[in-house]
Amino acid sequence: MEKIENIYGKNPVISLLETNKKRINKIFIAKGIKYDEKIKKIISLARQYKINVQETPREKLDKLASESHQGIIASVSPIEYIEFKDLLSNLKNKNNAIIVILDKVEDPNNFGSIIRTSAAAGVDGIVIAKRRSSPVTSAVEKASAGTAEMVSITPVSNIASAVEKLKENNFWVIGAEAGAGKYYFEQDYSMNCALVLGGEDQGISPLVKKKCDILISIPMQKNINSLNVANSASILIYELVRQRILKNKI
Repeated sequence: MEKIENIYGKNPVISLLETNKKRINKIFIAKGIKYDEKIKKIISLARQYKINVQETPREKLDKLASESHQGIIASVSPIEYIEFKDLLSNLKNKNNAIIVILDKVEDPNNFGSIIRTSAAAGVDGIVIAKRRSSPVTSAVEKASAGTAEMVSITPVSNIASAVEKLKENNFWVIGAEAGAGKYYFEQDYSMNCALVLGGEDQGISPLVKKKCDILISIPMQKNINSLNVANSASILIYELVRQRILKNKI
């Protein structure tokens, strides 16, 4: 039997309606909610796609969602991941591809924020570990503001093995490590890049770090050890984007 999940919040539900409506089984709207422009858009799209919309007591929605739902919840099938081998195949002939590797990032809000940044920046794929990493849950989809459908996400059994496979497929693997000798803006990224970001507590695992081709750091004051992983991801991903934009203008 297919597992059913809930996506909540106006923007995530709108995004899902626009990108992958087939995942949606039913939409619940809180009774008495003010029908603002976003709610009206949700109802209009749902009618267009013949998706059932049901007015429901807010108390029931509160039980379905783990946090603020803004009076809107969609009952959905789980997100579809892409196989690692298929991700590599899709990028076989691409130059300057960007893959983000998350080594045991467990916080759903961080993961969702990284997905949103990756979608905005045009990242080609996100690789996560099947164990000790956050999967794509309803909380992640809400934190991503509905962008989880816009990036290929690939769970793998072993991050270190995935890194080796990427290197065999013409990717340079760049690890973000506090205290690394090279600042992130000193690195040239004009190549296929796999950017490795470590988890909230321990950073990149020793084995994965050893397999990285290059280690980079973000400069910060001595009394600060590191940044939040989602903040670091935004800084580093957009440095790759910045360099690509500049090179295309030259």
